[in-house]
Amino acid sequence: LKIIRHNLNNSSFEMDSFSSELGISRRQLYRKIKGWTNQTPNEFLQTIRLQKASELLELGGLTIAEISYEVGFGNPQYFAKCFKKQFQKTPSEYANQFYKD
Repeated sequence: LKIIRHNLNNSSFEMDSFSSELGISRRQLYRKIKGWTNQTPNEFLQTIRLQKASELLELGGLTIAEISYEVGFGNPQYFAKCFKKQFQKTPSEYANQFYKD
């Protein structure tokens, strides 16, 4: 988790980088993460990114596009699609439940 959080805003941080930093093969990384979380490494990384995005949305102060880049998504539209899939709300709907005008 420390390695993921350190590279959270790096959109090019993927499984090759992750396995390299851990000093294990991609195959070992896949088996370990799948065994611990029942998610693929990519799904796990995306889950961590989206959890951090939800925290940032709760705090306010950043636009949705800024948050998407901050958590390592290179495309705000793709970020919104993934966020809605995980939280059943768009990022705007999610943020609005904490900050209403």
